[in-house]
Amino acid sequence: MNENNWKSRWSKDQIKAMLLEQHAAFWQRDTGIERSQLSEIERSANLPHAVIISGLRRVGKSTLLAQLAHRLGAEVFYYVNFEDDRFLGFQAEDATDLHQALLELFGERRIFVLDEVQNIPGWEHFVRRFMDMGIKFYITGSNASLLSRELGTRLTGRYVPVELFPFSFIEFLNFKGYPVPDLERLTTADSAELQRRLDEYMQSGGIPDPLKYPELPLLRTLYEDVLYRDIATRYRIEEVRALKELAFYLMSNPTSQISFNKLKEQFRLGSVNTIKNYIEYLENSWLIFTLNVYDYSIKRQQIAAKKVYSIDTGLANAVGFNFSPNTGKLIENLVFLALRRKTSDIYYFTTPAGYEVDFYLPERRQLIQVSQNMDQPATREREIRALKDAMRAFNLSNGMILSSSNMDTVTENGVKVTIRSLAEWLLES
Repeated sequence: MNENNWKSRWSKDQIKAMLLEQHAAFWQRDTGIERSQLSEIERSANLPHAVIISGLRRVGKSTLLAQLAHRLGAEVFYYVNFEDDRFLGFQAEDATDLHQALLELFGERRIFVLDEVQNIPGWEHFVRRFMDMGIKFYITGSNASLLSRELGTRLTGRYVPVELFPFSFIEFLNFKGYPVPDLERLTTADSAELQRRLDEYMQSGGIPDPLKYPELPLLRTLYEDVLYRDIATRYRIEEVRALKELAFYLMSNPTSQISFNKLKEQFRLGSVNTIKNYIEYLENSWLIFTLNVYDYSIKRQQIAAKKVYSIDTGLANAVGFNFSPNTGKLIENLVFLALRRKTSDIYYFTTPAGYEVDFYLPERRQLIQVSQNMDQPATREREIRALKDAMRAFNLSNGMILSSSNMDTVTENGVKVTIRSLAEWLLES
């Protein structure tokens, strides 16, 4: 058997000192504003399942764990942060020695809180083994595959997935200390102020540290960390230049339709599979999402053009490139993120007459169109026409357009189109 690199690098006393430092730092960290997912996690407390919190780097997963920890109490859990460089070389088989060190330090505890577990190859093996002994796990990771392939083989049916996104609009307002208005008593001044806050949110995004320290280039640093550490290194990519150019293109064109074949030609990569893989890596690392067209044929869904969305509009603004303000696309991106926080069952739709409707949610049988504003008659007519065509295709009597302000409901031939203020809708979502 080969010498264990991790155990040979550190003495037991050094390991214990590291664990004490981690626990103290974790307990003392600023818990920030309460995230909406905290209640979701707490509902899983009495289940034997592991709770897996997944999301983009720096989006607040560790802070969410700290919020949970302060509900649990400092004396009931072990905390381990695998992002610590002192865990380089740690393998799944080292978990028993780690547990022994924790027992000697803190005594027996039945809850593990693990940060950035994706850094440990085969982590699911020791989690499964400890779960069989009745130990509860709360786990974070920055790789979306934590919710799919890696868990599917070892923890099937034994985990509760929780996705953590950048701040929602209401969380952004709370973080910035802005008052959340009473939507039942909005004055004209309130509405104007709410729109200004929405514009700020759209430009800045919802990632906590860049909001806290806007003078630092934290969004670009985050983006580069994901590209080089989470993708290029993790997947051993040799064509890093092509990956970088593809990511830049996608972040510069949120809400656009993409074709794998066209991207292959544009970036001169050898095969469509390479493009598919790179986009999958970008999705797995939470930089982007892709959206399929809705079609009753799964095959046609797969081969049709996809739409791409950024995880955060502030990140898209910081790393993408545009000649002019991208307001219309960023508004649509905000709506996508608000919907995606609630469900992954989202599509775009092309109507029988060839019009595009931005979002269709089959579970809710809901159609949503997004427009920057509806002031111009031509714009109003175009958006309503597309939505009505989609409503006829699905035999629906209601549809919704999200825009800059509320407008009168349009009712014709038993079909109703509601026009809602995006800012108000975001506060209710």
